[in-house]
Amino acid sequence: MTLPDTAASPIHDFSKCHAGILGKLDNLQGLPALLDAASRARQTAQQALDFFREAIFEHHAEEERELFPAVLASTESGEERERLKAVAERLTREHRDLEAQWKKLEPGLKRVAKGQDSDLDAAAVEKLVAQYTAHARFEEAEYLPQAYTVLSRHANRMDALALALHLRHAPAVVGYV
Repeated sequence: MTLPDTAASPIHDFSKCHAGILGKLDNLQGLPALLDAASRARQTAQQALDFFREAIFEHHAEEERELFPAVLASTESGEERERLKAVAERLTREHRDLEAQWKKLEPGLKRVAKGQDSDLDAAAVEKLVAQYTAHARFEEAEYLPQAYTVLSRHANRMDALALALHLRHAPAVVGYV
């Protein structure tokens, strides 16, 4: 049955109230999906925070402390050394730039990880991801193949690099005598 169309009827007031209630219930029904998305956002933010600090910063430090010097020490003087030195300097500058971008994003990510409101800059996230992707692709295509060639000429330096990395990543054995 449809109610008569008279605005003065108190019955219409009840009907309007029901329309409002049903609208709010529709919103409530969507809440579990929003909570799931919010939970994924918190987890993703926390994983990014952990990974960047524990893996990416350490990766940059290892390249700069171990790989770049080992390659430079193994190069032939002249054009090869200058080229690889310039590439290592470029990669190091990119590391600092990427780390600076990360530090600007980090406070917003920490708020997201805690489930707090955040003004996380989507364009800044996109820029960091794009620049890191380009950095990694350049290093994979340009530097690492040349590094392999140079270090392959000096097996002892390749072995020393492998050992240094292994020792840094090996789990500590506690209580072993």
